[in-house]
Amino acid sequence: MINSLLNKKSINQLDTVKVKQGRFVNFTDSVSVEEPLEIRILFGSTGNKTEKNISITMRTPGNDVELAIGFLFTEGIINSYKEIKTVKSTEEGTPLLQENRVIVELSDGYNPEIGNSDRNFYTTSSCGVCGKSSIQAIKTVNKYQNIKKKSLKINTEIFYALAEVLKKTQSNFEITGGIHASAIFDLEGNLNAMREDVGRHNALDKLIGYFLINNHLPLNDKILLLSGRASFELIQKASMAGVSLIASIGAPSSLAVSIAKEFDMTLIGFLKKDSMNIYHKSLKHSFY
Repeated sequence: MINSLLNKKSINQLDTVKVKQGRFVNFTDSVSVEEPLEIRILFGSTGNKTEKNISITMRTPGNDVELAIGFLFTEGIINSYKEIKTVKSTEEGTPLLQENRVIVELSDGYNPEIGNSDRNFYTTSSCGVCGKSSIQAIKTVNKYQNIKKKSLKINTEIFYALAEVLKKTQSNFEITGGIHASAIFDLEGNLNAMREDVGRHNALDKLIGYFLINNHLPLNDKILLLSGRASFELIQKASMAGVSLIASIGAPSSLAVSIAKEFDMTLIGFLKKDSMNIYHKSLKHSFY
């Protein structure tokens, strides 16, 4: 059961002054809301529950349940949606705290391995220790790494239209110009789902949380489109969801390419209307 959480505004209107060619003009501008979300878990046997703070992330309010569940999954703390009993907001503290805290109660008797740093450290892009050891850490919690990959034959023309579809769907970006998006398309270029957030990793966690809740993982026959660059953190999160085909409008990092090669994921960067760079192509994928 998931309790109804307050759906806060993701955009604020601010009085602003535009300076252009020596002229000062007052106008109202739209900016993306950025607020902290505290993700806590409640676990243990009935009558002996432990509550623990797992993460505080700066996010755009909205789809907070998906964000919390997606984060716990890509962090390796839960392996399936069945391990979740309830998701609720806190009834304690100030209204601001209540709006910005999500408590995920795990199934009775399920005790996650949250004390193992090797298991969890790699999910923060600023960890400073990302490398071969972090790729090995991903392997220890990635439930889809050994599934048989599907042979996919993809028309390259499909990719060139994806960015325009995403742009038309990104209502918050159109208004503010300052928000990231992650989207899942099928192999015909049809949009299945899209999520936005000021944090690119949050946008992807929201998206993965949505598919996890609806029992649609793994995403091994879909295209993941990233609105910005393809970082290490985003590729590892994608791998946790079984994604095998990633396209980004921006550039990939060197470690992102390393992970794509390690997990045999197709990774495309600098996607434009008529061109793209293929940094790694899966042995199971072919383009025409």
